[in-house]
Amino acid sequence: FETEMHLRYPEKRLYIRNMCDGGDTPGFRPHSGRDTPWAFEGAEVYQDELANPSRSDGHLEYPDQWLTRHEADVVIAFFGYSESFEGKEGLATYKEELEAFINHTKAQKYNGASAPQLVLVTPVAFEDLSDQYDLPNGKEINANLSLYAKAIAEVAQAHEVPVINAYDATTGMMGASSQLTIDGSQLNEEGYDQFSNLIINRLFGKTAIADASKSAVVKEAVLEKNWFWHNDYKSPNGVHVFGRRYDPFGPDNYPFELKKLREMTDNRDQAVWATANGESYDLAAADQATSKLPKVESNFSTKKNGGNGNPEYLYGEDALNKIKVAPGYKIELFASEREFEDLANPVQLSFDNKGRLWVATMPTYPHWKPGDPKPNDKIIILEDTDDDGKADKQTTFADGLHIPVGIEFAPEGVYVSQGTNLMLYTDTDGDDVADKKEVIMSGFDDHDTHHVISAFCADPSGALYMGEGVFLHTNVETSYGPVRATNGGFYRFSPQRKQLERTAQLSIPNPWGIAFDEWGQPIFAETSGPDVLWMLPGTVKPRYGQSTHKGRNIIEDDHRVRPTSGLEFVSSRHFPDEVQGDLLINNTIGFLGMKQHRYMDDGTGLITKHRQDLFVGSDPNFRPVDMEFAPDGSLYVLDWHNVLIGHMQHNARDPYRDHVHGRVYRITYPSRPLVTPAKIVDATIPELLDNLKLPEYRTRYRTRRELRGRDKGSVLSNLKNWVAALDKDAERYEHHLVEALWVTWGLNDVDQGLVDQLSEARDFRARAAAARVARYAGHQLENQIALLEKAALDDHGRVRVEAITAASWLNKEDGLKILNAAATQPMDDWIINAHLTAVSHLNGENVKRSKKKELMSNHLEGKEWALYEKGFEIYNRDGYCGTCHQGDGKGLTASGFPPLEGTKWVLGDEERLIKLTLKGLYGPIKVLDEDYPGQVPMTPFEGLLNDDELAAVLTYIRNDWKNKASVVLPETVAKVRASIVDKKGFYTPEELLQQHPL
Repeated sequence: FETEMHLRYPEKRLYIRNMCDGGDTPGFRPHSGRDTPWAFEGAEVYQDELANPSRSDGHLEYPDQWLTRHEADVVIAFFGYSESFEGKEGLATYKEELEAFINHTKAQKYNGASAPQLVLVTPVAFEDLSDQYDLPNGKEINANLSLYAKAIAEVAQAHEVPVINAYDATTGMMGASSQLTIDGSQLNEEGYDQFSNLIINRLFGKTAIADASKSAVVKEAVLEKNWFWHNDYKSPNGVHVFGRRYDPFGPDNYPFELKKLREMTDNRDQAVWATANGESYDLAAADQATSKLPKVESNFSTKKNGGNGNPEYLYGEDALNKIKVAPGYKIELFASEREFEDLANPVQLSFDNKGRLWVATMPTYPHWKPGDPKPNDKIIILEDTDDDGKADKQTTFADGLHIPVGIEFAPEGVYVSQGTNLMLYTDTDGDDVADKKEVIMSGFDDHDTHHVISAFCADPSGALYMGEGVFLHTNVETSYGPVRATNGGFYRFSPQRKQLERTAQLSIPNPWGIAFDEWGQPIFAETSGPDVLWMLPGTVKPRYGQSTHKGRNIIEDDHRVRPTSGLEFVSSRHFPDEVQGDLLINNTIGFLGMKQHRYMDDGTGLITKHRQDLFVGSDPNFRPVDMEFAPDGSLYVLDWHNVLIGHMQHNARDPYRDHVHGRVYRITYPSRPLVTPAKIVDATIPELLDNLKLPEYRTRYRTRRELRGRDKGSVLSNLKNWVAALDKDAERYEHHLVEALWVTWGLNDVDQGLVDQLSEARDFRARAAAARVARYAGHQLENQIALLEKAALDDHGRVRVEAITAASWLNKEDGLKILNAAATQPMDDWIINAHLTAVSHLNGENVKRSKKKELMSNHLEGKEWALYEKGFEIYNRDGYCGTCHQGDGKGLTASGFPPLEGTKWVLGDEERLIKLTLKGLYGPIKVLDEDYPGQVPMTPFEGLLNDDELAAVLTYIRNDWKNKASVVLPETVAKVRASIVDKKGFYTPEELLQQHPL
């Protein structure tokens, strides 16, 4: 559109900005960095579920402010697609909302002089691709789109606003010649080409292009400008730029970065105009003249006895000697940044079907800075070609990336997280270098880049599970309707159906670890919090802005650590027999190592028991972040390796944040032989099917992935023979059947007979697996409702949880039928909340729960009680006190976070407590006769809390749990704050004790 406009009207020097965002409606424009999602006053009355408070926060400008700053003369508004999924029932309300938007817009003077010229554009028609993919055929969708297109036209005409009925115009285009969409609804490049010409011709007439030879260079200039515009309008890591983490460090650099970014964007407008008019423009010189960024000072201490890391990096054996492994195990360095300089800030690893190690690296983290070269994060392949246990070859699969925090293989390519986009990178010519990239879905929120869709892991069908953290508000338009999400949870994307669901929306800070056990049950780590949980009970279909009950933590108290990163189950004959099935968890601050837990059934749910610390690092820069078992049964571990890792303790641009280091370690058990890698890429289909009997989960994982890429007919015919030949008396017979079912599920051709057979299995875990398939492949089964109703009456609670969560995604009549059946059975605490939530949500209601615990203080009243109560809310905010010190005030000893209950540091001198809370604390400290190394700085709250708020939270911690002390008054905080205003950096415990002895 922009290229065509500049080519047709080069002399006009048009100023064009794309302010569209996925899922927006005329009045509902959600964003993580705004306090409300409303585009204009009164817009909330047109929403029902979307009016639930979403806990967004920040000072990002609202739509009118953006339009005013850019002095808009013409506004072209594209609405109606997401809204059309409300059908006939929502049509009247939509027309009212659209009318309110028109009246509001026509009353504005964005350019300072006159009302903008407003144009409405209806959605395009839906393309029927159901003969190629398992997608909706579009008949019902197009019927609704037609209704909404007519309604838009009616409202526009009533208010004398020009309208382009793109639905009518594109109905004939869809299916007429070449494919115009990716998935029925999202236009591909050719579709956008035709659509943009349609808009321009209808709006401005069929003006000829004077010089078509400029098309390529003008488009290149437009794309360059829009890249910079995107980094402004949808600023990555906006949580630090204008969101709830702007304080305490954001003011030091982000106002200046925004100014420079906007100057550089303006330069690129100049470059577009010059190119369109055949003129020269020295862009490099123009960028040199933009504002200079101030130097960011570090608050990191280089003292050896404190701080988060050590600026003196260790290498080779020196680094290796700082990692202690459990008895019988051995750790070796497989690769480091010294041999492979691209191995910088590695974040996720995975082995492909050829057995090669792939690593996603992101030296640009936390995000690109204006004035720097464009991001060049990479996905690299590391190989050990001479079998000496060390990498000796690197291939760069993809570069020019920006924060690729999630990767996963599929037959069709490699899925990669890229900010707001889920991308597919493909190597089409077999040279291990991606030569094709495609946006699969867009609209994911990257308001916090370490919270964005990440930690990719495939379920047994090959569907991608992706974690997403708090602060984010995602809105993705899909061929099944809009997918909206708020504040922490998971997505499931089925490539076979091109279908995305918000599979769980939970009150969790930043999930960075997903793993499936032997029977396909998903486990995840909260990451910022110390809990590890079973995901299934929380996978009830969510409501906007509402967190589903997340279930019970499965890690014992003495070994809860935070922040965790990466999960894996032990499944390798190279490791001892007794540890098979153990759960492994990495931790990156405080405790620097890997916890190993026995993983056991616990009635309906699951539980763990600490077995050992598989390894522990004493180098404070050691940051284990991801792990996976290799084809030979050894365990590979990524080391992010960085001095600084906290997000609230230091500026995002702190000069000590490292952008060059990274390591890969390999753990073996030398007294047992390595596993002979199974044949996968070159295997026949019968050989692949026999791999499904092997003990190693990751071998079966890669084998299923390979089978998804083979000829479906051949796989299914061979599978029937394989199943028929299975030994029915074998110990793992039912598990083999489950693997066979998963193969058909992965091929999107579920075997009805296997589902029915496994629903009668002896092993409840097999029955639960069958119910899971019935949930996701019900459109292929003739008896989905009967299967789930049967599962709801199962003797085992885990099978019933599968049925309960599945029911919440069905229509109300069928869903409640299944839930009513489940209600006749016993309910434990794994089940009851899932059932309550499912019933409420199917009835279109929020779950009515107490939002906070019963406050414990019984000696405060009046204003003191109000202060205490306010302090409770502040204490429990995401990333504040409770994250480290926990809701019970007992801290996390295993991670180095001391308790707040019963300690003189809290109950003693008020001035000392206020000082350490304002300025933060680092260094060794003794609390209740326990020594804490103090490697993790305490967040300075000076810029985060005002005097009233800080007094409240300190009053709370001095009077909750078993604590009882005087309240802290705001005027006392103000006095102390003024007295230390010139104090720079953190306090050390030693410094405070000199001033205020215990």
